[in-house]
Amino acid sequence: MAAATIVHDTSEAVELCPSYGLYLKPITKMTISVALPQLKQPGKSISNWEVMERLKGMVHNHQFSTLRISKSTMDFIRFEGEVENKSLVKSFLACLDGKTIKLSGFSDILKVRAAEFKVDFPTRHDWDSFFRDAKDMNETLPGERPDTIHLEGLPCKWFALKESGSEKPSEEVLLKVFERFGEIRNVDIPMLDPYREEMTGRNFHTFSFGGHLNFEAYVQYREYVGFIQAMSALRGMKLMYKGEDGKAVACNIKVSFDSTKHLSDASIKKRQLERQKLQELEQQREEQKRREKEAEERQRAEERKQKELEALERERKREEKVRRREQKQRDRELRRSQKRLEKLQAEEQKRLHEKIRLEERRLLLAQRNLQSIRLVAELLSRAKYRRPRPRPRCRPRDEAGAGDGGGSVPASLQALEPCCALRELAELGLGIPCIQAGSAALRNCAQNVVLDETGPLNPGAVHRGMRMAKWRSGEGVIGLIPLYASLFEKV
Repeated sequence: MAAATIVHDTSEAVELCPSYGLYLKPITKMTISVALPQLKQPGKSISNWEVMERLKGMVHNHQFSTLRISKSTMDFIRFEGEVENKSLVKSFLACLDGKTIKLSGFSDILKVRAAEFKVDFPTRHDWDSFFRDAKDMNETLPGERPDTIHLEGLPCKWFALKESGSEKPSEEVLLKVFERFGEIRNVDIPMLDPYREEMTGRNFHTFSFGGHLNFEAYVQYREYVGFIQAMSALRGMKLMYKGEDGKAVACNIKVSFDSTKHLSDASIKKRQLERQKLQELEQQREEQKRREKEAEERQRAEERKQKELEALERERKREEKVRRREQKQRDRELRRSQKRLEKLQAEEQKRLHEKIRLEERRLLLAQRNLQSIRLVAELLSRAKYRRPRPRPRCRPRDEAGAGDGGGSVPASLQALEPCCALRELAELGLGIPCIQAGSAALRNCAQNVVLDETGPLNPGAVHRGMRMAKWRSGEGVIGLIPLYASLFEKV
């Protein structure tokens, strides 16, 4: 359908449904043909725009509402022009038909032919002959006789309910608009049925050149008279809409009689069955989608649960790792504490052993002191009851020492027993050098000469005992004590 055009003169408009602002306006079109001359010079062409401007200039004080090229060939250019009123068509035809156009650069003139536009609209003879000759039609049944009008190119916005705020057409509005011509038995707007496109494989949503969404509709009258009146009223008319602001626009619509038994009872029942099947199929698809959606949701829930379990497992492993690390750290701390404790215990044990050793040392020193005292007491006791013997005469000490090298045993004592020799050496006042220069038996006898009931005495203890005895007895101590002291010091 052609685009909606603005209407400046609405004087010829006929009311269709004023409550919805709908009117019928006569179609004021004409066809203009311009014959083109033979182009003798190659590369030269005729401008369609220049020809159109020449045609606009030929109508003098009037102007076309619209003028467009409908067909262009090498022999002619055909234009479709539209004017505001039906009365202007004749004056336009008088200005254009039979006239010529002289274009600049061309020696030939262009002939112009103009005629009133022939509307493609069915006549009464057309539908009578169609239903009479159709073998699958029963004129006694609704929808199979001339009672249904098929309308195409109706703007959706013009037939929408005003209070709904939607631009979808309404069957209620369509019914009110066309019941002007007679009682309506049934109406149908295919685009309102969501299953219709799937049933027929057709697209019922169409757009005009102006960008408005158009629709097609079927109007079935109860009586043949209503159908005749509607067809007669719509013949040679286009639909006009007049808004509340007074501005009017018009668009061409296509009107024909229904030859497809669209609103017959059989067709309606068939569509209902198909709709029911499609509804069931849609319900099955929706059920399938719902099951798939539920399955996807379950899968997502399982994946989410799995992710949560994996997160919990990771968290558990992390906590276990942290726990093991902390346990290892505690074990290390415990081992360090045990090592420190063992070290402290070892140090304490060492101190205790050292203390015990010191105590044992003190006890040993005390025992040795006691032994020294006993030794001194024994020696003093023996010296007190010793029977004096006459001393053999010998050489002075310095001479004897000088003659023997200062450390030899006298020849008179070498033949005696070691104990007797040791005693004689002590009585003579000879020292350690004489004992060391003597035989091995004499030295051993000197080491074992003093015995106690507990065993042999330490030489150091004897030495201390000798010094104590000397301190106690003064200078009058016999010469045996210094001998023993000196002897045990060397041993």
